[in-house]
Amino acid sequence: MEWGLFAIFLLACAAAATTGSMFMPGAWYRGLSKPGWTPKDWMFPVVWTILYISSAYAASRVAPMEGSAYAMAFWAMQIAFNTLWTPVFFGLRRMKLGLIVLSALWAAVAATMVALWQVDWIAGLLFVPYLMWVSVAGALNFSVVRLNPDVARAGRAVLQAPPGAGKT
Repeated sequence: MEWGLFAIFLLACAAAATTGSMFMPGAWYRGLSKPGWTPKDWMFPVVWTILYISSAYAASRVAPMEGSAYAMAFWAMQIAFNTLWTPVFFGLRRMKLGLIVLSALWAAVAATMVALWQVDWIAGLLFVPYLMWVSVAGALNFSVVRLNPDVARAGRAVLQAPPGAGKT
């Protein structure tokens, strides 16, 4: 393994992870209705740490290999959507838009897994838990939207300008 490549990919993951500390769930999220199967709060940082290390390792295995262009392009796409979800859901409190971002993240993670697998099966295998966790996250995001329809609608309304705003 090339440690320099691993460090670069891990730093990209760390940048994505910082959105979790910048946009903490807080009282707003605790006040939402959630399904009984919602993972415990302590699980999120533990699972994400493992997934980010696995993701960086998978990318660092494949990056120097011949034919890795699509795998690396999809890797960049998934880390971009990964970075975007937290500010959209927790920062803007746009649960429905968060679900759209999460759907794009799921597709990007699945595409990354397939593209990695085609170059190096171990790298592809390292993305299986990531896809599973994003599947759980998607189901949770969907459930939170369904269980909190008024809050989901209010999130959109908060960002809309009042009638007549901006007219001079």
